Amino acid sequence: MLPCAKMSEATMALKGSHLMLLLLGLFLAELVHQSTGKESPSKKFQRQHMDPENSASDDTKYCDHMMKARNMTKGRCKPVNTFIHEPKEIVDAVCRETNITCKNGQSNCYQSSQPMSLTHCRQTGASKYPNCQYRGSDITKQIIVACEGNPYVPVHFDAYV
Repeated sequence: MLPCAKMSEATMALKGSHLMLLLLGLFLAELVHQSTGKESPSKKFQRQHMDPENSASDDTKYCDHMMKARNMTKGRCKPVNTFIHEPKEIVDAVCRETNITCKNGQSNCYQSSQPMSLTHCRQTGASKYPNCQYRGSDITKQIIVACEGNPYVPVHFDAYV
């Protein structure tokens, strides 16, 4: 039988190895998640709708470039998309504003109290995949976004009003 001091050292070593295995497991799980390329809903929202560095632009080339650069013309032309030209913190804060019902009937939509600078891109009638072409419109409107998660952040652009 081991003396008490030796017993506690052995117990601590065993607990330490369990902790190391747990940390290794979490690390490997994160690597698998990253390698699958699975995009979180909030990251997808940011990719598809956030462009805080640029101001709105009616320039058709803006929409053509952004829709392609943000992977919304792979496999098909996404018919419409709205880019928000405000800082992420301002857009995230919409999730703490007026709660309203989403177009799909869900109850997790929120409307901004202030208008925001937007560019609305709409596919032109003559445009066909793979040569997706868009017309852009600068607008300043309140936005409606669906929010989820912890932290509670936008995951879907529902509309502007």
